[in-house]
Amino acid sequence: MDDNHLQRLRVFDAGDVRAAQGVARGEALSFADELVPGDAYRLAPEAPSRCLSLSAGPDGAFRIKDGAADGQPGRVLHVDSCLTLMAQGGATEEAIVLVEVEGAVAVAVYLLPLGHLERGEDYRLVGIDRHAGTARLAQLACVSFTRGTHIALASGAQVPVEELAPGDRIITRDSGAQPLRWIGRTTLRATGRFAPVLIREGALHNARDLWLSPDHRVFVWQRDDRLGAGRAELLVKVRHLVNGDSVMRREGGFVEYFQLVFDEHQIVYAEGIGAESQLIDQRSAGALPGGMAHHATPRHLGYEVSQALVSGPETVALLRRASAL
Repeated sequence: MDDNHLQRLRVFDAGDVRAAQGVARGEALSFADELVPGDAYRLAPEAPSRCLSLSAGPDGAFRIKDGAADGQPGRVLHVDSCLTLMAQGGATEEAIVLVEVEGAVAVAVYLLPLGHLERGEDYRLVGIDRHAGTARLAQLACVSFTRGTHIALASGAQVPVEELAPGDRIITRDSGAQPLRWIGRTTLRATGRFAPVLIREGALHNARDLWLSPDHRVFVWQRDDRLGAGRAELLVKVRHLVNGDSVMRREGGFVEYFQLVFDEHQIVYAEGIGAESQLIDQRSAGALPGGMAHHATPRHLGYEVSQALVSGPETVALLRRASAL
């Protein structure tokens, strides 16, 4: 797995998340079995975050690539639990407890917020779910369309994604008309890693406003390589295109997400532009029905460009001009 296809998680060390009130006052965040509902936890005001780069092995285990020697698998990262934390104003946020393991010994504990945790604020622990963490982590690897997104059928009809059903024939860029095998539906809080991204009408030649999950990749064919990518075909994560104007993050409330699954990973047409379908792999499998076969590594993933290449404020305008007819 090359660096573009790792799952990257922005986490906090457990030592920077300590009980400010309650039974465990003064103690660092720990495993679910050691946590006490009702205790209040505080993220240290100067707590730095760190990025964990994960790969998923054939055994289904996540391993930390950071610091691993070339050719070595890295330490296992165990998903312990999903916590529900309540701010003083009553709003709730979810966070995943992750444990780095070497052999049978836990060597580090991390907290992965799924929304926003303010440093220096107290959050009361109101829920501990030992099973939801794996599903939430898998949902981070899902690419999703929001309710109302129009998908192009093989007939030419533009159908809202929520009206699609397994068996519908959908036009794909590389394989013509393909039957939809499964459609997923998930409602999540629209905060943090789950807040949708809006690509405004026309920003990338899309016919209408297009809302996608942050890690969803859109397809761009450059007639002129204005980004210097060295190729015409590009896949770009929409969160890397956010510029506060033509591409924006929208937080608040809830969002209903839909995942489209085919026999193979495909590029479909949403509001008139290319966007990927759900890739079934070790990262996303936990959010999908059991028994669904993993996709072979598709050639599309070789189109993905790094964040560094698309991080400039003029990237969206450059891509729009590069792909103009």
